[in-house]
Amino acid sequence: MDAYLFAEGTHKRLYDVLGAHPMLRDGVDGVAFAVWAPNASRVSVVGDFNAWDGRRDPMYLRRECGVWELFIPGIPDGARYKFELADSYGRLLPLKSDPFARANEMRPANASIVVKARAFDWHDTDWMARRGAAAQRDAAISIYEVHLGSWKKVPEEANRFLTYREFADDLVKHVVGLGFTHIELMPVTEHPFDGSWGYQTTGLFAPTSRYGSPADFQTFVAAAHRAGIGVILDWVPGHFPTDAHGLALFDGTHLYEHADTRVGYHREWGTLVYNLGRTEVAEILLNSALFWLNEFHVDGLRVDAVSSIVYLDYSREPGEWLPNVYGGNENFEATAFLRRLNETVYGDVPGAMTIAEESTAFPGVTTPTYAGGLGFGYKWNMGWMHDTLAFFERDPIYRPYHLDDISFGLVYAWSENYVLPLSHDEVVHGKRSIAGRMPGWPDDRFANVRLLYGLMYAHPGKKLLFAGAEFAQEREWDFNVSLDWHLLENPLNAGVQTLVGDLNALYRGTAALHERDATAEGFTWISYDDRANSVVAFVRWSAGHASHLVAAFNLSGRQIGGYRIGVPEAGAYREILNTDSARYGGRDVGNLGMVRTENIPMHGRPQSMTLTLPALSAIWLQP
Repeated sequence: MDAYLFAEGTHKRLYDVLGAHPMLRDGVDGVAFAVWAPNASRVSVVGDFNAWDGRRDPMYLRRECGVWELFIPGIPDGARYKFELADSYGRLLPLKSDPFARANEMRPANASIVVKARAFDWHDTDWMARRGAAAQRDAAISIYEVHLGSWKKVPEEANRFLTYREFADDLVKHVVGLGFTHIELMPVTEHPFDGSWGYQTTGLFAPTSRYGSPADFQTFVAAAHRAGIGVILDWVPGHFPTDAHGLALFDGTHLYEHADTRVGYHREWGTLVYNLGRTEVAEILLNSALFWLNEFHVDGLRVDAVSSIVYLDYSREPGEWLPNVYGGNENFEATAFLRRLNETVYGDVPGAMTIAEESTAFPGVTTPTYAGGLGFGYKWNMGWMHDTLAFFERDPIYRPYHLDDISFGLVYAWSENYVLPLSHDEVVHGKRSIAGRMPGWPDDRFANVRLLYGLMYAHPGKKLLFAGAEFAQEREWDFNVSLDWHLLENPLNAGVQTLVGDLNALYRGTAALHERDATAEGFTWISYDDRANSVVAFVRWSAGHASHLVAAFNLSGRQIGGYRIGVPEAGAYREILNTDSARYGGRDVGNLGMVRTENIPMHGRPQSMTLTLPALSAIWLQP
């Protein structure tokens, strides 16, 4: 039945039969090995247990599905192994790591490791029951994106990485203390090159050994869940590295990748492209997604580089790509795979979610598949990110001419279910850090950072901050070194971190800020074109307009007094956030905590209020 389902493309637990599985067979302890290599003329298991001699343990071919298998008695837990393959001409290939390995050696070594399955006490039943509600469009979702290798290191021990178990303590406490709802891990699937940040993976079923064992990773996820934090994993089904021990030319043929480099090679990254039109390849990738969701209780997958998957001409010049059957640039095999991925995740894994990193205007990314969309739960709003950061990089004297950068995002804000990302990609490769982008002297730069975060958290869309942004790290992110935690000794950096904690608390506790993120019902402009003052203001509404929040933003470098805005109702409004507060390192200019309306029409409303708007500040008010 396994062979039948695999050949058909419908097996959803391939990871239980392919790879290396310790078991008792006919009363004998051993390991059952199985690997898909339909075009090989010979396959053997080699490892510590047979002196890495391919003559000793040749495997048997199941011709109906192209899988080679063998049971070997007496292999201990933790044994190292690889597969020795000969191509169809009998020529030996480089030794291959197991594509379904549950663990691998620490790089630069690359052997696979036998891991005995053990029951794990998750103790996360409460979280698993309610995680679906925490992923809904009306939920407050605030994501802390992190690269584990550079979040924090141990300088006293040769600057080593923290372990998954240490992250279960330090990282989870940090995220809980700042009020985030989810942790997003840059890929922890096994990868040979640190400089790929995990996005060039060779181990679709193995947590990287850099930080510990699979059981250690389970401990980390369980700790996050018990603290009420969801875990999202960056997952890469678009491409893989060319390393000889990996999937490239696996059985001497282009088994996993396209043979034609116009389809199968990414020039930008020097990687190979999965042949998603091949039944078994798509099935293996789907099984990888299900593996992390089922076996490690991961709560969501953020699918990397979706644009590179759905466009045949992505990062290719004319003549370097092949059009589809209609002459266009859409990759129909890839879009069919992504639809199937999302149908499978949402159909088979209760409470899980998927997020697309899609950087173009590809239509219907978060539209359900039954309506013709790709079916993702959320999509990163790259347009908002680019426009907003471009605006904030400008000196305030030039901002009046670019207010469209702030308002344009609201033209399409409800075309998808969006996440607003200030991610790792925006603080590397010469782009500078978030704080490093800001103009002016230090006080102004930090005021701009606080203003940006105040705008981001009030704007429709779920939130994502990359590690280090929560305390306004001033240098670019470097995957080789720890974040600059010592900066928290500076009151301005500490003030930004305090602000992020308060923003998360207000965001989670204020229905108007998240219940209607994905519909225009949740947003009304007050003013978006006051170029004389560089001020924008809007209203956020909860479901059914039951409650609301007024947000005003002074994007200029000067304090503005007596600034009148129209508001939805008469009475007193409480100032619940002022990013210029001394609590955050500001000058403490504001409205003394409360403002009363007057019966003076403004902005099309019968009542209005006058505000003192500190320079470079965000003000939030509630009735």
